Amino acid sequence: MGLNTLETPALILDRAALLRNTTRMTDRFRALGVRLRPHTKTSKSIDVVRLALAGNFGGVTVSTLREAEYFAGHGIGDITYAVSIIPDKLERVAALIRRGVQLTVITDQIAVAEEISSRAVTLGIELDVLIELDSGEKRAGVMADSTALIELGKVIHHLPALRLAGVLTHAGHSYQGRSLEAIRKVAEEERLCATTAAERLRAAGLPAPVVSVGSTPTATHGVSFEGITEVRCGVYMFGDVFQSEIASLSREDIAVSVLATIIGHRPDMNSALVDAGALALSKDRSTGAPGLAEDIGFGLVMDVNATRRIDGVTVGHVYQEHGMLVSDGPFPFDQLPVGTRVRILPNHACMTAAMHEAYHVVDGSGMDPVATWPRINGW
Repeated sequence: MGLNTLETPALILDRAALLRNTTRMTDRFRALGVRLRPHTKTSKSIDVVRLALAGNFGGVTVSTLREAEYFAGHGIGDITYAVSIIPDKLERVAALIRRGVQLTVITDQIAVAEEISSRAVTLGIELDVLIELDSGEKRAGVMADSTALIELGKVIHHLPALRLAGVLTHAGHSYQGRSLEAIRKVAEEERLCATTAAERLRAAGLPAPVVSVGSTPTATHGVSFEGITEVRCGVYMFGDVFQSEIASLSREDIAVSVLATIIGHRPDMNSALVDAGALALSKDRSTGAPGLAEDIGFGLVMDVNATRRIDGVTVGHVYQEHGMLVSDGPFPFDQLPVGTRVRILPNHACMTAAMHEAYHVVDGSGMDPVATWPRINGW
């Protein structure tokens, strides 16, 4: 069934681009002797993740327990749940551990560590725990040079049913970098944060076998990974327009797009409508920020093969189920008559994929999908 007969909007995945992206990152960290633990929060698909795991040690990172349960059901047995654990979720964690999954959790709170220890004893399980560090994002985590780090490490190490596994940080603020130099600076800060914390724990007589960092910009552009044991990143598999603008990959390597249909013309407004709106594309306008190349609205409009950009046309507005294409010159109504299919490259692949149930897989610029790969959602 060709792309011209798929019901739209539809999420398209270019397997050839996906394979280039996963192979590139795998080769990079295998050469550096650092474990790559791919993050699954973007793809949420075993078919995608199998490609990302090829040539790696086999562990993954997840952001929801739904992901952990799904990937465990597909045979993945080493999982880091990289969101602060809360005691209410330990029943599901325990169920995974009883199935033989090595599930590692994270925390930055002594009170939480004490509570999960008590719950773990009651549930009859042991938990591997990483201390979350704040390497500059200012979202969660303790500081690498703080007394809180050592205090928390001692608590985790000595509490029953807990094992101190090391440290973890995520330099999410690397996405604010507007040059390779800026991103490399953040990457080095991320590395120093993690390695400093691990060294301080060890100096205090505490274990820190895992030193985990990761974001696609820092994984791609970081210069040194000395002292790091593993890297977690995920959006590199698909890429998006934002990642292409900060040189994490080229536009030609963006592996996901949304197939949409022109459903109306508004000559009086120099615009046209497509059947992909905020739910199909997301409302993320991560491009066009100061220092980035251009503002392409809510997605980059390409021809149906995703090989040629429709000059001057952008997704200017999104409503729930409508997208409005606008032009910086006379709108090319003759080039885009009603019924025409276009492919829209997303600004933020994670958010775009989130509302879709499956990937329609093509290989390169071929018009015929070669497979349908399901994905999961929810928490």
